[in-house]
Amino acid sequence: MQEEQIQNMSWNIPEYHQHERGKRWYIISITIAALLLLYTVLSGNFLFAIILILGIFIMAAHDRKKAPEVTFEIASNGINIGEAHYSYNRIKSFWIFYEPDEAKILFLEFKSNFRPRMAIPLQNKNPIRVRSILLKYLPENVEREYEPFSEQLIRLLKL
Repeated sequence: MQEEQIQNMSWNIPEYHQHERGKRWYIISITIAALLLLYTVLSGNFLFAIILILGIFIMAAHDRKKAPEVTFEIASNGINIGEAHYSYNRIKSFWIFYEPDEAKILFLEFKSNFRPRMAIPLQNKNPIRVRSILLKYLPENVEREYEPFSEQLIRLLKL
């Protein structure tokens, strides 16, 4: 009997998602920020004003540079994302959200309550092949077939 060959799969993903933001998005964002700043001045909440201004500067600096690419790899000993390694015993489950022409995302849910869910864009990879490889190592959360509301909101608001 031949030993089953262990399949690895890897592809490059951006370190974080960068949204295409148009002129309208910036106008709305600046208007909301200005209204919040006005509120902080009128209410005397200067700490919130400082936090808001810092947030605006961080977002502006973040938007100016392109997200670096990292390699995502499904390996026999775990998941590798750039230099980070996550062994399968740290991952609770996975599921894949696939909506043609909209989104193709692999979600990893960790056992630790302190580790947030991770969303990995599948890029041009076949979701059925990714699923079949991951099923060798991890349980699939079949109850989760939709994109989480928080992810939908982030995509809708382009944050």
